Amino acid sequence: MTVLEQIQNGIFYLDGAMGSYLQSCGLRPGELPETWNITSPEEIIALHRAYYEAGSHAVSTNTFGVNALKFDGRDGRYSVREIVFAAVDCAKKARDTAAGGQKEKFLALDIGPLGPLLAPLGDVSFETAVALFAEVVRAGADAGVDYIFIETMNDCYETKAAVLAAKENCSLPVFVSNVYDESAKLMSGTDPEAMVAMLEGLGADVIGINCSLGPDAMLDILPRLVSAASVPVLVKPNAGLPHAENGKTVYDVFAEEFAEVMQKIVAGGARVAGGCCGTTPEYIRMLVEKTKRMTPMPVTRKKRSVISSYTRAVEFGKVPVLIGERINPTGKKRFKEALRNQEISYILNEGVAQQEQGAHVLDVNVGLPEIDEPAMLELCVKELQGVCDLPLQIDTSDPIAMERAMRIYNGKPMINSVNGSDGSMDAVFPLVKKYGGYVVCLTLDESGIPETAEGRAAIAGRIVSRAAQYGIAPHDLIFDPLAMTISSDQTAAQVTLASIPLIRERYGSCCSLGISNISFGLPNRDFITATFFILALQKGLDAAIMNPFSDEMQKAYHTYMALAALDDNCQGYIGFAQNITVESSSAAKNPAAKSLAGEQGGLAGAIVRGLAADAALFARQSLETKEPLAVINEQIVPALDVVGKGFEEKTVFLPQLLMSAEAAKAAFEEAKKKMPSSDEVGPSVILATVKGDIHDIGKNIVKAIMENYGFHVIDLGRDVPPELVVETAVSRNVKLVGLSALMTTTVPAMAETIRQLKEKKPGTLVMVGGAVLTQEYADMIGADFYGKNAMESVRYAERVFKK
Repeated sequence: MTVLEQIQNGIFYLDGAMGSYLQSCGLRPGELPETWNITSPEEIIALHRAYYEAGSHAVSTNTFGVNALKFDGRDGRYSVREIVFAAVDCAKKARDTAAGGQKEKFLALDIGPLGPLLAPLGDVSFETAVALFAEVVRAGADAGVDYIFIETMNDCYETKAAVLAAKENCSLPVFVSNVYDESAKLMSGTDPEAMVAMLEGLGADVIGINCSLGPDAMLDILPRLVSAASVPVLVKPNAGLPHAENGKTVYDVFAEEFAEVMQKIVAGGARVAGGCCGTTPEYIRMLVEKTKRMTPMPVTRKKRSVISSYTRAVEFGKVPVLIGERINPTGKKRFKEALRNQEISYILNEGVAQQEQGAHVLDVNVGLPEIDEPAMLELCVKELQGVCDLPLQIDTSDPIAMERAMRIYNGKPMINSVNGSDGSMDAVFPLVKKYGGYVVCLTLDESGIPETAEGRAAIAGRIVSRAAQYGIAPHDLIFDPLAMTISSDQTAAQVTLASIPLIRERYGSCCSLGISNISFGLPNRDFITATFFILALQKGLDAAIMNPFSDEMQKAYHTYMALAALDDNCQGYIGFAQNITVESSSAAKNPAAKSLAGEQGGLAGAIVRGLAADAALFARQSLETKEPLAVINEQIVPALDVVGKGFEEKTVFLPQLLMSAEAAKAAFEEAKKKMPSSDEVGPSVILATVKGDIHDIGKNIVKAIMENYGFHVIDLGRDVPPELVVETAVSRNVKLVGLSALMTTTVPAMAETIRQLKEKKPGTLVMVGGAVLTQEYADMIGADFYGKNAMESVRYAERVFKK
């Protein structure tokens, strides 16, 4: 029986924690737990065996932190392959010697985060991340695991890299579990619906949540996962929160209470269940005992038509979706110049401006014959996702450009487009099957565009049939029945309008239109376009590619939403109507100019939006009339405070925070050029990820923000011995030290670093942070401050230095 067949039969039980057990067995601070597969295999085998005997269907290999950044096989270090093979051997021996437990026993290759941030927020490229994960996957598959378990992922983009690596390098099932905080978001700001959209698009077999939270908190997030997912849902909570007791770390949810909450979790739809930090074989035994007679909720196909960005999902079929059309060179001389000159800032401003005008999705088309379209499309998608969190519609007829953009896209994209010709479907559908996507399907084929609604619906039917051969369902197709201009055919609008309900009812798919085509060749085109838009909405149109800066289109949209009872208490209409002017401004004709020059423009606006090139430009302009310190204190720092406050209030998310930091840095550099040279620097702060931990995401985030607030950061890097931290603090007389740790097994190294600092440099203040820490934990190890996020650390540093 395969692992997926076992899950279909009932509740599938996973194991519990590894790291906390190894600590109790003598794992030293800074020691890599994965090395115990070779140096102390009997301990690993004993724990695996205990989980099997407690009732786990599967155990996860002791490979959570294995990758070539740690295990490169050089200078006496173990290689990835050595560690993975040893880990799998331990799990196999435990399985073969376990007494009792489940009849069917499985092995999972455990894969955790790499450690550093992925570009553009960090230094590791997407393809480098895929390659690092791929090496681990190949080793695990060769060693004989039954499935891949990608877990404890707190970044949407890194999750995608790991899943692609698994799918491209083995044929095993892939389970994926992410870390959500109390607000039900990943560190990157991703919500459950967006993660499900991306992961199902990539072909994940099981999707879930683990670590960070106890079972009660996960019970609150579970309904969102279950309502969105069409695959089994996995839940693997911590044993509550860690705290100190008699000098030891213990968790506040005991085995029986844990199992009682897990009963509710299974009843709520989880089909795959286990434990994370702080749980033991006793927790799993109690979990199995409490739930083994329960019948799990059936897994049902949700048939959601959905796309996503790195923060949000947009679902089609409920309310009309507006797709901004302006990132497209057709008929736009200035945009063509920007493409030829690679003026990315102009393109980014078009995107930001359309988001501010209420677009839900951005169409991205950079097709010009004289440029390298694949390279430019990939670049634009990357850069747009750095400053804008709307989902994107990748708009190209070039399959090479399409694949390059889809591969690096952070989320599940909309794809524009495929048509009914064999060549088009054979080029596009394999890409959609591999990367996931929501495909715009044009109702035309080799013979052209049918003149009747029935003819267009017939092409739609052929597209549905061909998509099914690739495993693509109708709910992942959205049909464009093609709006043709009425200036050359007065019946064109009627044919298009008749096609919409015909396609929707016959195939169960949504419909979209490039709405402005209807008025081509006519004066005052928006009058015709807006009225046609309303007629199409009445016929069931689900989405429109349109100009968000058209007052007529916005009037049509908002009035329709209010009249169709799709606008709660008419709030959307009221907000729109109170702000609209009778006459369109010149800025409406040039939205990029509006973004640069409007109320939210200027230097502060560029920083808030994360537009580094614009921030540098506006800084230079401001410095022509103002002193550098005035520019810093009156524009740059207040803009950073706006973004920082948004981050603290969870209205701004990590990628936006870091891009704003980069924009502020660009402005600072311009100000520095105008200031007299000086050796004076801001207050010094040491930052380090502790010994044994290579996960420096949190540290790097704090560093980026602190530098922009004027602190001089001494970054010691990751896997830093306590002695180096102390030596640096003493030699450079540093008052404040920041320490980071992601893994439970490295917290003792943090405690040792703090102990040595207090002993050898009394008066030094230590702030700590990381996913495994709590205020009580920080108090236990002697830290002076615990920061839940980067901005809290910055605020504490400001208080320390009275800045």
